[in-house]
Amino acid sequence: MNPIIKMLGRYKKEAILGPLFKLLEAVFELLVPLVVASLIDGGILRKDKAYTVQMFVFLILLAVIGLISSVTAQYFAAKAAVGVSTRLRSELFKKIQSFSFSELDKTGASTLITRMTGDVNQVQNGINMFLRLFLRSPFIVFGAMIMAFTVDFQSALVFVGVIPVLFAVVFAIILVSIPLYKKVQEKLDKVTLKTRENLTGVRVIRAFCREDKEINDFKQMNQKLADSQNYVGKISALMNPVTYVIINAAIIVLIYVGAIRVEQGIITQGAVVALYNYMSQILVELIKLANLIITMTKSVACAGRVTAILKTESSLEFINADSECGKKESGNYIEFSNVGLVYKGAGEESLSNISFSVKKGETVGIIGGTGSGKTSLVHLIPHFYDCTSGGVYIDGINVKAYPVEELRKKIGIVMQKSVLFKGTIRENILWGNGNASEKEISEAIEAAQAADVVNSKKDGLDEMIEQNGRNLSGGQKQRLTIARALVRKPEILILDDSSSALDYATDARLRQSIKKLDPNMTVFIVSQRTSSIMYADKIIVLDDGKIVGIGAHENLIKSCEVYREIHLSQTE
Repeated sequence: MNPIIKMLGRYKKEAILGPLFKLLEAVFELLVPLVVASLIDGGILRKDKAYTVQMFVFLILLAVIGLISSVTAQYFAAKAAVGVSTRLRSELFKKIQSFSFSELDKTGASTLITRMTGDVNQVQNGINMFLRLFLRSPFIVFGAMIMAFTVDFQSALVFVGVIPVLFAVVFAIILVSIPLYKKVQEKLDKVTLKTRENLTGVRVIRAFCREDKEINDFKQMNQKLADSQNYVGKISALMNPVTYVIINAAIIVLIYVGAIRVEQGIITQGAVVALYNYMSQILVELIKLANLIITMTKSVACAGRVTAILKTESSLEFINADSECGKKESGNYIEFSNVGLVYKGAGEESLSNISFSVKKGETVGIIGGTGSGKTSLVHLIPHFYDCTSGGVYIDGINVKAYPVEELRKKIGIVMQKSVLFKGTIRENILWGNGNASEKEISEAIEAAQAADVVNSKKDGLDEMIEQNGRNLSGGQKQRLTIARALVRKPEILILDDSSSALDYATDARLRQSIKKLDPNMTVFIVSQRTSSIMYADKIIVLDDGKIVGIGAHENLIKSCEVYREIHLSQTE
């Protein structure tokens, strides 16, 4: 079952009562022309003031009841639409959180944001409009025609002739407009993407003096969007004048036929007015129906994109710990056994035949050239990606056999890009451990060499950090993200090139303090600098996704050409 329809099923009452109250409003609306006809024939023409007042009060009563029905219908429709969109956003957010890095890489952050905002809003509008109009508009159109036959059969034949023509015109314009609206939506997505890229990358754009080019590119994309919108707008704009011409022509015929039949004494003047009102109702409802179909077309397209995300399953593989590859008895704390990794869509392996073991409490340095696979390797430990061959074992158990939450509680990781969230320094540190005491926070900050960052702020730990840490320097952000990982007191600490913005002295103090914090903590340090890893218990040298050297600094200087070249390039 479609997830959106399933969510709408939770609002069965609202989904039923909304259209029913709209039908009730429609019934009262169809009675209005008959009351007006009676008012004219029985009150105004006969100069019966009492009857005129009576009918006038009845009209007001119908209007009040119709208004109450309309407001009630709108309430239920809005409640269902907003309820579904709220649940939809929650389910989308939950689903996105379950994705592996592979799905996040493939889909892209900007696309996911668009799905959660613009697409969900469009689905909400579609549900709201559908519940309000999908029964009302057809009911009014055919109801008005049937009521016309109750007034006068021969005059009502005009309705039989004009309604098919109106339907043909309206749906012809819709059929032409729908594909064009889809193209407009695609161009709007591109403009949105371009805007987001420029806003997030504004500093880079200015640094490379690309403002003029980006402005021109945006103008061209925006102009294409405007041209498409104008084109489809002109086609859609034909609907009103064409339908009005048809309706007015029908009204002329209707009045002509009605006048003849009034003169012949077959029908009354009030009956002609009633027929005219029914024709006007048909016009209004056909326009509403056309707008509903266009809105529903956009909504269905957006619903399809949202459903695609909801139906996307995480590619992470999980196995039973008792299975053949679930355990590995070796006496090592962490072991990589013939590990290979191929990213989705990539032709070649990013990692090939990676095998090494780590004892508990050891510090492991990982170094290599750009694109050698350093980050890919450490991302296999917390099971961000699935290795495509071999296995990664922690405490003798394959990482695929661990529940995600249990595995990642063991690990503190500091990514290459320092990410902080809007809030206080304290709130950001507590991401690592929500139950951390003041003492534990202070220890983590001291170990991360971030005490001067906190002390330099007016409000200390309660200093507000702007979105993505815009009010902090690169080094300050790195130290706070390291403190966030340390307050977790992890068994395994992964520092993925997370001290690149620190000077050599601060970097050295950081490594020493981390070791003192917990001697049993296993540390992986990914770095471009040999000075950051030269004192590690074990250094792994990567080149093009393969291990070309493992050992201590002094041994690698002698035995590993890649490591020696990196070290000499940084010291000479």
